[in-house]
Amino acid sequence: MSYTQNYALGAWHNPTGTLTTQYHAITGEAIAQAGDFDDYAAMGAYAVRTGGAVLRKMTFFERGLMLKKLALFLTERKERYYEVSAWTGATRADSWIDIDGGIGNLFAYASLRRRMGNETFYVEGDPAKLSKNGTFIGVHVCVPKTGVAVHINAFNFPVWGMLEKCAVNWLAGMPAIVKPSEVTSFLTEVVVRDMVSSGLLPEGALQFVGGSGRGILDFVSTQDVVTFTGSAKTGRMLRALPHINERSVTFNLEADSLNAMILGEDVRPEDPEFEIFIKNVRSEIVVKTGQKCTAVRRIIVPASMLETVKNALAKEMSKTVMGNPAVEGVRMGALVSREQVARVRHSVETLLQGSSIAVGSLDDFEVVGADRHKGFFFAPLVLLNERPFDFLDTHEVEAFGPVSSIMPYRDAEEAIALANLGKGSLL
Repeated sequence: MSYTQNYALGAWHNPTGTLTTQYHAITGEAIAQAGDFDDYAAMGAYAVRTGGAVLRKMTFFERGLMLKKLALFLTERKERYYEVSAWTGATRADSWIDIDGGIGNLFAYASLRRRMGNETFYVEGDPAKLSKNGTFIGVHVCVPKTGVAVHINAFNFPVWGMLEKCAVNWLAGMPAIVKPSEVTSFLTEVVVRDMVSSGLLPEGALQFVGGSGRGILDFVSTQDVVTFTGSAKTGRMLRALPHINERSVTFNLEADSLNAMILGEDVRPEDPEFEIFIKNVRSEIVVKTGQKCTAVRRIIVPASMLETVKNALAKEMSKTVMGNPAVEGVRMGALVSREQVARVRHSVETLLQGSSIAVGSLDDFEVVGADRHKGFFFAPLVLLNERPFDFLDTHEVEAFGPVSSIMPYRDAEEAIALANLGKGSLL
């Protein structure tokens, strides 16, 4: 079996430590093994000494132009990424979000180069007069931190997760150490290899770890930045590490959320808004097999429309063909791992303590072009919580798969109250 290698200190290395076996989501076959690097402190020092030193001498305009060239370089090679992305269970449309979306981030931040200017620093805002006669003024001058950005990313976006963050730190003049989820890091590795071979990035600007990254934050200090995308529980644990607080390490946490979509009280079944609502609910359930942090988990509808919406969703969901994305007509693939299937099922079973299944089935479903018992398939489900103010798991437990819950409201105030039970999630 092959390895998902790590890129550190200017070279590719076989993984060390406890190895994680990576699997093809459609066939269930083993792909590779991923693991750790044996000296993360050395990676951090190398990033600062080599990549950081060069990036800090470049102007914002030069760094932005570097991003644009890199985006064009990756665009020419993206078909290979689509091939490997299919191993994660993604359809072509799913992969477009991850791959073209990630490259789009490079283009977007590259376009800021003219606004930021052709200097190694950035003057933010106008000077503020702090004394009557102008003898005392204040001005913000922004310069790159002298550390490294450590990015810990989730399994659902192996390409986007890396590029959306690296675009930021490279434009800001900082090197990066990228640690995607060990479940899907084999796809990230393919893109990293191309970025390294391009010669467009200064040596040390990018390092990569495909394994669990155990101990990867032990070395971080005041000038470093840590970004985390994943479960709220893990993120809070990492953010609470004593040395993260003691050394005042910048820590950005992006965690799961229970987003909502609300159907207005005045919408009727014959209105175009109703059709738009139903189609978008379906899309939020099946795109990326529901494995998006922005996916809608709560469908909030007027009580008088509950049965109508449920029937419309059942009809719309029946159009979803699940199976091997390589087969014509398949519109939904698989979850990324057998472990994820178990996690989603456990979350659904928790939700069913106060809800019922309105659309779909946990066990009775078919897949096209694959063996459902070998691949990591999970059928799309719509749950019904008829008492959403009493059974609160719907607002607190996220089944990170093709699962969403429908619930009724009586008036606008109730709809707002239900939305707010998601504790600030997207609407």
